[in-house]
Amino acid sequence: MNSLEALLERLNSGDDTAAEQVFVAYEPFLRRVVRRMLPGTLRSKFDSIDVVQSVWGDVLSGFRGGELQFHSAAQLRAFLVKATHNRFIDRVRQHRTAARLERPLVVASADSHPPARAPRASEVAQATELWERLLAACAVEHRPILQLRRDGFSLNEIAARTSLHEGSVRRILRGLSVKFASDFAAPLTQETDRA
Repeated sequence: MNSLEALLERLNSGDDTAAEQVFVAYEPFLRRVVRRMLPGTLRSKFDSIDVVQSVWGDVLSGFRGGELQFHSAAQLRAFLVKATHNRFIDRVRQHRTAARLERPLVVASADSHPPARAPRASEVAQATELWERLLAACAVEHRPILQLRRDGFSLNEIAARTSLHEGSVRRILRGLSVKFASDFAAPLTQETDRA
């Protein structure tokens, strides 16, 4: 008796461990069955594992309830293929309309976007004040790092431009953030105490 036949006997008796082993044995094959049928338009809607797991949930319930019994591994395999095929058709029907109606987003050019709102004078003044406070909290040798970060460079790019390790850049910016937060909180605490 081969191993699948032995597993089938245990499965027919409702053994959950056997059910898990049978699933592991058949799952790659059933996924290939689904992938062969799955059109490209529906690949974003569901995956082969979705179909196979859904089928297996029903099959497992059938075994536990004693409703399903198979006499051979070939009979079980044929049943699983048919059940997978039927479940696949159900999923296709569920998603067919959406797949037919959906269209990919057209990437618009930058010229077609409405212009960004210009900052108000008060926002510019607040940003300038905040920048000056950041510079004051920063060691002179770290100011180029801060400027590069303000200009939108990534940590990796800053490291390349300053000949520092990326971890050092991260540590410097984190340290500055902590120092600035504590320096910023101190005046607020004093003002609250006075009130």
